[in-house]
Amino acid sequence: MAKKVEITLSRSLIGRPKDQRVTVKTLGLNKVNHSVVKEDNPAVRGMINKVSHLLTVKEIDA
Repeated sequence: MAKKVEITLSRSLIGRPKDQRVTVKTLGLNKVNHSVVKEDNPAVRGMINKVSHLLTVKEIDA
């Protein structure tokens, strides 16, 4: 069973530094309350940690 994470953008990007905006866009998130499901791997975890104050994350067994 592959582990996955559901990532939701819960706070706005207005006034955030450009590197944080790029990280959120790279995760595939566009608007507030938009969610994506990604594979749980070290690269995705690093991006989540960088902008964790803007996200809500749920772990999924899929």
